[in-house]
Amino acid sequence: MSIFLVIFMYAAWSSTFALGKMALESSPPIFLTGFRMLFAGVLLLGWLFIKNRSSLKIGKKQILPLLALAVFSIYLTNVLEFWVLQHLTVGKTCFLYSLSPFFAAIFSYIHFGEKMNLRKLLGMLIAFAGFIPVFIMKTGNEEHLKAFSFFSWPELAMIGAALFSVYGWVLLRLIVKKQTLSPMYANGYSMLLGGTMAFVHSLFVDNWNPVPVAAGQMAPFIQGIILMTLISNILCYNLYGFMLKKYTATFLSFMGLLSPIFASLIGWITIREPIRWQILLATSIATLGFFIVYQAELKQGYIVKGKKKPLAEAKP
Repeated sequence: MSIFLVIFMYAAWSSTFALGKMALESSPPIFLTGFRMLFAGVLLLGWLFIKNRSSLKIGKKQILPLLALAVFSIYLTNVLEFWVLQHLTVGKTCFLYSLSPFFAAIFSYIHFGEKMNLRKLLGMLIAFAGFIPVFIMKTGNEEHLKAFSFFSWPELAMIGAALFSVYGWVLLRLIVKKQTLSPMYANGYSMLLGGTMAFVHSLFVDNWNPVPVAAGQMAPFIQGIILMTLISNILCYNLYGFMLKKYTATFLSFMGLLSPIFASLIGWITIREPIRWQILLATSIATLGFFIVYQAELKQGYIVKGKKKPLAEAKP
């Protein structure tokens, strides 16, 4: 039964890409990021305050790591992601987010001393080959935003969002390990701080008249924010933590490759975006590559089957 919960979790998470694209019809990406993350941060910290107000205190040594987490995991990741959704389909945007395991392997080598061998390198090369058809495929208006070769600026921005997101996970692990701060508190503070950063940024670049929301679109905008927050920050975050008690984080990352397929289906149903065969092909190739990496990590001992292995990762 729990495997179906994993599938449901990623299907729900994938829906936030379509919800985000619909919300962008009412609001610019920076304001959308700021409003959503401030709302999520206040909601999460408010619940923690009611539960145990004394535990909300943070020390001086925790301030800088939390600021870094807010900048990378919340502010940069989400501003870039929402900007990209203006130019790419939800399926392609979600698929490019699946570059996360590549960056995770690099940061694990740098910060946690996990070794790279030929088997893992082969798997990563095969997985990366799976991304090539998607990079060549152009959707939305990215043809007018070409950067170099077959890369567009939205594609490069989404690669940056995936990189910043993974670096945020690394920071979260380090904060929890060294600063004795739980993942829920760290995420609550980082959402509040990152949302504030985006909100201040919006004051300088968006048209506040009186707020940067299209006329007559305030109700749909609020509904979209509430849905994204409840699905991603509340439902899926808690399901992810529950699933980590049953499965390894690496296994869950492989299951996450279902997300682009779900995102494409939801995008087709909700906003009539066509389903691209390149997404299905690329997902299959990337899954094969990441499976080879998974098997290599099993042999290296980084993943232990059958044991509960806590990992402070979250997708805000």
